[in-house]
Amino acid sequence: MSGRTRTTKKLAQRINLDYFKTLGGIPRWRRILSVVLTVVGLGWLGWHGLRGSPTPYNAGPVAHSHALLGHKCSACHVSTAGFQRTVTDQACLACHDGPIHHGEQTFAPACSDCHVEHKGVLRLASTSDRACAQCHADLAAKDKNAPPRFVAEITDFDRNHPEFAPLRSGQKDPGTIKFNHQVHLKKELRGPRGTVQLKCADCHRAPGTEEAWPYGEAEVTPATFTPGLNLTLPSRAYMSPVNYRKHCSACHTLQFDRRFRESVPHKEPKVVYEFVVDKLTEFIAAHPDQIHTVDEPDKRLPARPVPPIPRNAEEWIAQRLADAQLLLWRKACKECHALSYPAGPDSLPVVAKAAITARWLPHATFDHEAHQLLACASCHTRANNSQETSDVLIPGIQVCRECHRSGGNAAEARCFECHVYHDWSKEKRMNAGYTVPQLVE
Repeated sequence: MSGRTRTTKKLAQRINLDYFKTLGGIPRWRRILSVVLTVVGLGWLGWHGLRGSPTPYNAGPVAHSHALLGHKCSACHVSTAGFQRTVTDQACLACHDGPIHHGEQTFAPACSDCHVEHKGVLRLASTSDRACAQCHADLAAKDKNAPPRFVAEITDFDRNHPEFAPLRSGQKDPGTIKFNHQVHLKKELRGPRGTVQLKCADCHRAPGTEEAWPYGEAEVTPATFTPGLNLTLPSRAYMSPVNYRKHCSACHTLQFDRRFRESVPHKEPKVVYEFVVDKLTEFIAAHPDQIHTVDEPDKRLPARPVPPIPRNAEEWIAQRLADAQLLLWRKACKECHALSYPAGPDSLPVVAKAAITARWLPHATFDHEAHQLLACASCHTRANNSQETSDVLIPGIQVCRECHRSGGNAAEARCFECHVYHDWSKEKRMNAGYTVPQLVE
């Protein structure tokens, strides 16, 4: 039986030539979903429009400090002549007014140029390097005849930032206290109760510590708590200044006579002189039998002729006072202080001002507490071998770049980490105009 034959014409008649006019399958559902979702979107916009809700126009979450204004768009976005509402400086200045960066700056950027909202950041002060580089990449001053006081081309910390000013200029420590770090950090150093091994924290600590100082008076200044008030702690960003009484007095005593275990006060020479005179006067009045005695030479004093036997209390006091001054001015005080005698060698000395630098980088901020996981010497690399007071021992920029660099697994390296634009000590007091119901309704 022969098979059926199908011609091309018969096969072509089975094809629907209007197939493209009929929707089906994926094209059909695509069109249906497009219409449905468009209607839903318009309905959602209409619903929020009738309620007066700004949710459809919200560009994202606001910063933590502005969280209460998250649904109060009009508090910051001011209507202009057009449809768009922009954030003006006047809106920002209604709540806080930070002074400009520098009196010589050529222009002041808009608040929103640096502090970008609707990013959900915790700190609006976390500005981008681009905001800072708009000036500092090519720094200029109002006075065209005077060059800028600072480096004129800085774009970022990682690659294009100069060495810190005290180090790049060859600056010396202006302090006059004679101190040798290397000697104080050596092993088996003689201490008040045997040999000791000093650590950096034995002298350098942040304020607010409750731990007693090991080689000075146990002066403790903890934070105080008053019921009903907040507990306030002192800033721990910078180290407390080194103080003789708290840090040095146990090892470096200021004894002036073997008859007294008490040291002289660590004050100006006039106070020390009067203290010694009073002590000697009280002693000889209570021990008149000691008037006609002559002390054995003190090994700490330079060799000199044996003085004559005192004839009365005044001569005894004068001899002991001369020895005490020689021991204090020429030995104990001179070991640390620079003394001068403008009125003659027999007058009271003038002690040079200590001039200990409390903050080496006045145009930058630093927080020791945030770096407490690091050993002191890992940043202050020159401290262990420093023998001169004039040595500047702050870390160099390369030490900081070891951690603060671009890329992942690195500490923040943007400009705001160390620098601030506004000097908040000059902030203007604002008269706020919002009420609690206006903010929470």
